Amino acid sequence: MRLTESELRQWGQHLGRMLGAPIVIGLSGTLGAGKSVLARAIGEGAGVRDPMPSPTFTLLQRYAGGDRREVVHLDLYRLDSPEELWELGWMQIPGERDIVLVEWPERAGDLMPRDHWRIGLVAPPSQPHMRDVEIERVGDPSPLPSFPLAATSG
Repeated sequence: MRLTESELRQWGQHLGRMLGAPIVIGLSGTLGAGKSVLARAIGEGAGVRDPMPSPTFTLLQRYAGGDRREVVHLDLYRLDSPEELWELGWMQIPGERDIVLVEWPERAGDLMPRDHWRIGLVAPPSQPHMRDVEIERVGDPSPLPSFPLAATSG
């Protein structure tokens, strides 16, 4: 599906409001594709009130959300190898009440949880204000809520 940046934010907020925990969502795409925009929107919808800067340098940030949920935001861009995940407490992710958002999930390799969603984002060169969104279910994760916006096909 193809979304404007505004629709991407609206969808992310909807996801954040509706997601059940625990859930893991990998956010894939090139630099500038909108991964952090979508992560912040999901966090906002989940009740996070603190600013959510990209955790590029800290690698992992935790935020209190509504309904006793916690949003865990990881940015794995700077990892040299998946083994570095152990230092982040990877084995405890996701916790029972966690919504886990992983930017650059491909850098986790085989250490990504068996059951997760992968959302791929692409900014088409001819329409840089748009985002092509691909959703892939990996294993048997908790369901994603249905998409509430009228999106155009890409």
